[in-house]
Amino acid sequence: MTENATPAAPSVFRNVAFLRLWTGTTASGLAMWALPFVLGLAVLERSITAVELGVVLATRTAGFLAAVPVAGVLADRHSRRGVVFWSCVTAAVATPVIAVGMGRSLLLMAVAATIVGAGQGACRPAFQALVAEVVPESGRQQANAAITLAVRVMSLVAPSMTALASLLVDARALLALTGVVWLCAALVPPAGTAGPAPVSTRAGFVADFAEGIREARRHPWFLAGLGALTVVIATGYSASAVLLPVVSRDRYGAEAVLAAATTAYTIGALAGAALIARWRPRAAGWVALAGLGCYGLIPLCLLLPVHPFVLIAAYAVTGIGIELFNVPWFTATQREVEPGKLARVSSLDFLLSYGLAPVGLAFIAPAVDQFGVSAVLGGCAVICFAAPAAAALVPSSRGFRARA
Repeated sequence: MTENATPAAPSVFRNVAFLRLWTGTTASGLAMWALPFVLGLAVLERSITAVELGVVLATRTAGFLAAVPVAGVLADRHSRRGVVFWSCVTAAVATPVIAVGMGRSLLLMAVAATIVGAGQGACRPAFQALVAEVVPESGRQQANAAITLAVRVMSLVAPSMTALASLLVDARALLALTGVVWLCAALVPPAGTAGPAPVSTRAGFVADFAEGIREARRHPWFLAGLGALTVVIATGYSASAVLLPVVSRDRYGAEAVLAAATTAYTIGALAGAALIARWRPRAAGWVALAGLGCYGLIPLCLLLPVHPFVLIAAYAVTGIGIELFNVPWFTATQREVEPGKLARVSSLDFLLSYGLAPVGLAFIAPAVDQFGVSAVLGGCAVICFAAPAAAALVPSSRGFRARA
C-alpha cells in the first residue's frame, strides 16, 4: 500500500486567507522572473550593455543572499505579514530606480538591484512561515503544491508576457510595471495568526540566527535533506546550466534541444506538483529524496550519446522529481519545526540551497578545463545519485519527521 487511506482535504482555495497569500506569492514570482528578461530586452534596445546586465544580476543575487538570514530573524521576531509587506515594498520602490540608472549610472543600477534582491530574499522565509499560519496542517501539502505550481507557471509565462509587453512599451516602462507587481505582492497577503515572540528575550541578530541553526540541528532529517539538496543544486543544476547549451550545439547541432529540454523540465515540474498535491505516500521522505535523486539523470544523459528525445525525457522526469521533493520538504518543515523559529530555519534552507548555486556555477567551467567534460558530468551524476541516497539512510528521513 503506497498511500494513506484518509479522506481528501477540502480545497485550500476555499480558504480566503490562503487565496490572498497564494495571489501575493504568485505576484512576487512574476516580478522576480520578469526582471532578468526585462533587462535582457534593455540590452537588445542598447539601453544597457551585456556587461552592465551581468553586474546588475550579480548584485541582485548578492542582495538576495544578504537579506535572507536577516529576514528569517525579523519574521520570527515580528509579524510575518509585516515582513512580507516591507520587503515587497522595498523591491517595488527600487525596481524603477534601475530604469532611472539606465544609460546614466551603472552604480545607481547596481545599488538599486541590490535593494531589489534584498526585497526578494527577505520575503521568501516570511512567505514560507505565513503558509503555516493561515493553512491548517491537513491542507499544507496541497497549499505548497499550489504555490509551487504558480511559481512554475510564472517561469513559463513571465518571459512571454514580457516579450508581448515589449511590443507596446520600452524596458524602462516594463521595469515600472514590475514595480507595480511587487506592490500587489505587498498589499494582497493576509495577516497571520501568530504573534511575535517577546522582544526582551532577544540577544541580537547573530544569536537569534544561531538559535535557528540549533533548531535545525534538532531535526536530523532536515540536515540530511538540506545537505543533499545543496549538493545536488551545486553540481547537477550547475552542470545543466553550463553544459546543456554546449551539448545541444556540439552534439545535436541545434539550439532546439536546449529549448525543448528546459521546457520539458518546467512541464515535468508542473506535473510533479499536481501529482504530489493529492498523493500522500507513507514514506514521504524517501519518495522525496528519490525524486531529488532524479537530478542525476541530467548529467548522465549529457554524458552519454543518447537520442535527443531521451535527453528531453530526462529533463521532464527530473522536473517531476524536484517537485516530489520540494512540496513534502516544505510541508515537513512547516510541521516539524517549532513555529517561533520556522522563518529562521527556512532562511537557512534558502541560504544554503540557493546560496551555493552560484559557487557551483563558478567552478563548473574551470573544472571542465582541468578534468574534461566527461569527468565533470560523470562526477556530477554520481554525486546527484549518491547524496539523496545517503540522506535516506538517516532514520528520521523516511517520513521527514522525528517522531513515529
